Amino acid sequence: MSNVYVLYNPLAGKISDGIGVKLRRHMPECEFIMRDMTKINDYAGFFSALKPADKVIVCGGDGTINRFANDICDIDVPCDILYYGAGSGNDFLKDLDRAPDSAPFSIKEYLRDLPTITVNGETRRFVNGVGLGLDGYCCAEVARAKARGKRTTYIAVALRAFLKDFSPVNARITVDGVVHEYKDVWLVPTMKGRYFGGGVMAAPDQDRREKTVTVLWMHSSGRFNALFKFPGFMKGKHTEYKDIVCIHKGKNITVEFDRPTDLQIDGEPVENVTGYTVSVE
Repeated sequence: MSNVYVLYNPLAGKISDGIGVKLRRHMPECEFIMRDMTKINDYAGFFSALKPADKVIVCGGDGTINRFANDICDIDVPCDILYYGAGSGNDFLKDLDRAPDSAPFSIKEYLRDLPTITVNGETRRFVNGVGLGLDGYCCAEVARAKARGKRTTYIAVALRAFLKDFSPVNARITVDGVVHEYKDVWLVPTMKGRYFGGGVMAAPDQDRREKTVTVLWMHSSGRFNALFKFPGFMKGKHTEYKDIVCIHKGKNITVEFDRPTDLQIDGEPVENVTGYTVSVE
């Protein structure tokens, strides 16, 4: 007899006590074994007790997927892993063209061979994308507002950032050994998927099945011009702005800024960062 384990993250934005009820709408024949992910300290031990016929359903958002992918990266997982998008951020779900509250689906193939980011001497994997500059600042500002008991959105923060709150930096970006230096750089995301920031299509030509990542940067644009063209990012139209947007694909990316700013890793902020390195294994 096979078992279905539901791993849920109580810290994800839209998780509730009714997650089992929601899952039964899609899998009425199953009995679920509920496990709080924040209380699992030994994934190797957890998976060693499972059979190949068992299933694990991960419930949460982009941050949950990121943490889970890093927790199991060196573990032999014997069974299938499914995903049910239930967090406040679901760029992973959107990238796979899945609707919110869609039925749990297998993601085991998407957790293999993930790129790594090294920042401040620490290396970890990411699922959607990382970004230094304005995109990192926006994620950090959303988190800082939440810590103060206030609510805001990535888009609302971005609008204020373009108008007055964020100043561009000088950057040195190295893509597979080729160096690019630009002044007045607004953001430098490196993408495994297409989306960041809750639906911003940063890399419309990126396919997460590829063995490369997409790095792009927006540069040499005044505040009002940048703000005017920012909506183009929402639907991937920024690829047409050849004068202020550069896009490259590669396997080894190094980004260096001339002053500290915020970084985001799958939407999770890291403050006071001057650079990062991404590697595709």
